[in-house]
Amino acid sequence: MNVQLPVRSLEARYYTDPKVFEIERNGLLARTWQFAGHASQLEKAGDYFAFEVAGESLFCIKDKTGEIRTFYNVCQHRAHRLVEGDGSARVVVCPYHAWTYELTGELRAGPNLKSVPGFDRKKICLTSVRTEIFLGFIFVNLDDNAKPMDDWFPEARAEIEEFVPHWADLKPLEWVDVDEKCNWKVSVENYSECYHCPSNHPTFASGVIRPETYDIQPQGYCLRHTTECQNLDAMTYPIDLGSNPRAGDYSSWFLWPMFSFQVYPGNLLNTYHWRAIDAGHVVVWRGWYSIGGVDDEVVRKLAIQDRSTTVEEDIRLVESVQRGLQSRGYVPGPLVLDPSCGVMSEHSIQVLQKWMREAVDGAE
Repeated sequence: MNVQLPVRSLEARYYTDPKVFEIERNGLLARTWQFAGHASQLEKAGDYFAFEVAGESLFCIKDKTGEIRTFYNVCQHRAHRLVEGDGSARVVVCPYHAWTYELTGELRAGPNLKSVPGFDRKKICLTSVRTEIFLGFIFVNLDDNAKPMDDWFPEARAEIEEFVPHWADLKPLEWVDVDEKCNWKVSVENYSECYHCPSNHPTFASGVIRPETYDIQPQGYCLRHTTECQNLDAMTYPIDLGSNPRAGDYSSWFLWPMFSFQVYPGNLLNTYHWRAIDAGHVVVWRGWYSIGGVDDEVVRKLAIQDRSTTVEEDIRLVESVQRGLQSRGYVPGPLVLDPSCGVMSEHSIQVLQKWMREAVDGAE
């Protein structure tokens, strides 16, 4: 008789070893779709903002046709960084030697270039980065051969549109950095199961969702969270169940490896973006959105509630886990895999850790 052994969690080195982090940064993070920003940050031609992906400095900019482009933030002359922060420019001018680029990346001019024999400015262009606009959010991928986002995350776009039909009218109301002293995977795992919710998130579990209806299932490289809202008399904020067929539901779409769309009951959109700093440090960028980015009392109060309850509770949890992973006494324990899934099962962690293991072991 064959006895099936329990599935055990990842070894501690996946979360603590700086060499593993470097493998991920040079491989996984450079070959997956990464969040850059929101299209509303680039309202007119010439608007730009700089950001980092996998240790690379990049910038997004809107050209004169309205297309949002992304480039490596490096001059093609002598490698000076082109832009810092955000702003607006008629053309992109390198601060070092004033080489000037069009908004489409082509070299326009530079001091004394006409004196160079055989110089052809048409052959010089900033190095572009693969870019997609996903429901108003800008994503980039350093891998030019990567499959489109709809292949990576099947059904996600249509499902989010169903939950947030007004997505085109939304703009950021606030973005808040949440500093966590843990490996990014510890934080992502914590987000990707609700086994810990009933005992650690009393406000979320009793005043927002009904834990007994919670489930998480994979869709491609997406983990789809679904549950129902609490009874209206127990909800911590008002919702109108008649405003939308999905107004009474909570759902989340975690897009591997570092971004999540989350829709609270009442069709309130918020997002998570994990920015890995090093093997033991991650910054979670929490975003909340409203019509036109205008202050919304319900969204604002929910953001404050979330920050003071669920977020603070999770910081304590993930930082404790990171400390525990560094203990010589830690032996990876078995995952709780309930065949019927549900809130008290870690089947989503099994899937997630498979992706994590493949990203590292396949590159070592």
